[in-house]
Amino acid sequence: MEARFIYIALIGTILSACSQNKPKTDPTKKDVVQTPEKQEVTLPAPFETKSVQSYCKVIGWPNGKTPVAPAGFSVSLFADSLKNPRNIYIAPNGDILVSEANTELKGIKKLGAKIIGAAGSQYLGKSANQITLLRDANGDGVPEVKTTFLDKLNQPYGMLIIGNSFYVANTDGLWKYDYKSGQTKIEGPGKMILSLPAGGYNNHWTRNLHSNANGAKIYISVGSGTNVADHGMEVEKRRADILEINPDGSGERIYASGLRNPAGIDLQPGTGVLYAVVNERDELGDELVPDYLTSVNDGGFYGWPWAYFGQHEDPRLKVKRPDMVKKTITPDFALGAHTASLGIAFYDGKKFPAKYNGGTFIGQHGSWNRSLLSGYKVTFLPFVNNKPGAKMEDFLTGFIANDAKKEVYGRPVGVTVAKDGSLLVADDAGNKIWRVAAK
Repeated sequence: MEARFIYIALIGTILSACSQNKPKTDPTKKDVVQTPEKQEVTLPAPFETKSVQSYCKVIGWPNGKTPVAPAGFSVSLFADSLKNPRNIYIAPNGDILVSEANTELKGIKKLGAKIIGAAGSQYLGKSANQITLLRDANGDGVPEVKTTFLDKLNQPYGMLIIGNSFYVANTDGLWKYDYKSGQTKIEGPGKMILSLPAGGYNNHWTRNLHSNANGAKIYISVGSGTNVADHGMEVEKRRADILEINPDGSGERIYASGLRNPAGIDLQPGTGVLYAVVNERDELGDELVPDYLTSVNDGGFYGWPWAYFGQHEDPRLKVKRPDMVKKTITPDFALGAHTASLGIAFYDGKKFPAKYNGGTFIGQHGSWNRSLLSGYKVTFLPFVNNKPGAKMEDFLTGFIANDAKKEVYGRPVGVTVAKDGSLLVADDAGNKIWRVAAK
């Protein structure tokens, strides 16, 4: 969702702001949702506050400055001079694979980014469309190897190794390559085993991957083509879904639907339950709609586009579907509105204090649709009895340089746990990967 601001800002610059006809709502009405794990979520009425365009300005990290972790942890620069690193995958042998790609702006959208300046600068260049391999064999936090693992891709994001096969999810299809443990470069040709719908809402180009516990199935997350089915449901086929396939690409089915942009997916250790963090819809106000974390039920429907955070009907849709609103599942945990929560990693390492065991880290990239900056940090959500706890806490902060000026040093996205138990965080705007280790 974060790149949509470029198009909107350009329209505002060229045509000037115009008013929209909003459905009438009662601004005093608030809905309180009690989620299964007792997190209380207060939802304002739609349009209680005006939808705003609030863009950050990426100023880059000063030499020697790092994000900030809680006491007892150290933060170091693990990799630098990358090209918009979005996602991180840990190979079975411990190699670290980083997908580097970004939204490619052309024509009027590229002109809009130039008008905005630094806020849109990360989208002006051509996408790197590659995967970089980093190897830290001795676990000292300094990679001895940095090399191009695979290139000439098409906006890669999700990565997966099952046996002797390496998978990469481009924006328009899933590719499969021969792979041997320890190799530093894919040599042979790959094969597209599944085409995927591409295009649409700018930063919903990411396609993430995860296998189930025994590697017999592959899950593929595909974001929506528009904000709220703006061009009808015909263009949303196989989108706002998590798809399931066999490792050879056959047997496709929709595992779960109504998930606007489930960019982050991970399996809960021990239970094998699939969880997702979902980047929710825009333009309903400052506090709507909260991004969320949820366990993903086989066959479950989570509301998009007709309903949000349970059975709250979105008033903007011309075609009403009360049946779909009624079947909407309330997600497990609200992560805050317009945080652009895109990354998730359960902590299955052995180096962090016991409170982190089994909990999940969430990368919040930050968004454009709230008057005050929100997100721009990594949070931690403890799990109790294999369920989300009642309170989330900040874990890695310091990405915001000046709140009043909306200046940020970088933007965290993908998070993952390395073989040595440290947490790796992809900072796409900073072109860096940060490493958080227990002292």
